[in-house]
Amino acid sequence: MSKVSLPKSLDPDLPLTALAPMQDVTNLWFMKIIADYGSPDYFFTEYFRVRDDSRLNHKILASIVENDTNRPVFAQMIGESVPDLIRTARELCHYNIAGIDLNMGCPAPRVYRKNVGGGLLREPETVNRILGELRSAVNDRPLTVKMRIGFDNTNTFEEILDIINRHSIDLLSLHGRTVKDMYRGVVRYDLIAQAVKRVNCPVLANGNINSAATALKVLSQTGAAGVMVGRWAIANPWIFSQIRQALRSEPISPVPLVEVRKYIDRLRLTPEAVKTPARARAGHLKMYLNYIALLVDNEGHFLKLMRRTKTEVELLNLCDRILLDSNKNLADSPYSNAKNPNPI
Repeated sequence: MSKVSLPKSLDPDLPLTALAPMQDVTNLWFMKIIADYGSPDYFFTEYFRVRDDSRLNHKILASIVENDTNRPVFAQMIGESVPDLIRTARELCHYNIAGIDLNMGCPAPRVYRKNVGGGLLREPETVNRILGELRSAVNDRPLTVKMRIGFDNTNTFEEILDIINRHSIDLLSLHGRTVKDMYRGVVRYDLIAQAVKRVNCPVLANGNINSAATALKVLSQTGAAGVMVGRWAIANPWIFSQIRQALRSEPISPVPLVEVRKYIDRLRLTPEAVKTPARARAGHLKMYLNYIALLVDNEGHFLKLMRRTKTEVELLNLCDRILLDSNKNLADSPYSNAKNPNPI
């Protein structure tokens, strides 16, 4: 079966950029915020969990039907039941989606233990069956895959790449770590380069792309068609516009910390955040600040102080003190001497 065309990018002369799908993060409001700071070419939704009794999650669906960013949105699914994946894909195709994306990389133990997400990488036969059936069902939209280089080793890597080819997948987003690596350790950009040569579709390189300079380096090293950025886009929502500046050999615009403070307010004031109970609001903001703090100062003081705060008021007062009383800019890459229990 022949492939279908991918949606148009912002600039056809530049490599692609995409915001990685992140559960509990890449909702409608986060996409809108990112788009205002410099949109990627493509968005991907949080995953729709597919089971025999599943229905389309309305909150995730809102990131498709209420999306006014003017950028294509791919609908991601996670599951292993072929009939239910087909049913859900067909339901999603009734909406204005750029394509269907299958999650074969989620490293959360509660996910892969159910043989979905990254757990599928242990079973190439199951992957072959799922992709074959989905390709037949989704024949007028792009069918894409997000995966890692293996489960706990790379023994199935080449076999699964060949399955990607067999079923004419239209785009592959490849994180260069195994499922068991989670977000730790070296990203195997060499294996992403190997995938670029082996598969017949564009490949987005994913994994620890933390700055525009890193994006250029990874594109050069892998030959990938583009880059997919996840948690570092939480830290720096300007990263996609900075990547485009770097690709055009333009100076990268610095981001004053006062602008970071405004960004934090935008995260705090989304409709979803406002509905969060007062006692949980500091924790909600810290989900983002765990990453933002990595680019705020080189010593990690902000990160430590931020994590010690107990209330939203205390947290915002700290943000004011650190970010508004400084004429510094957001760092263009993370510092390396801080211990981060949630590595990106």
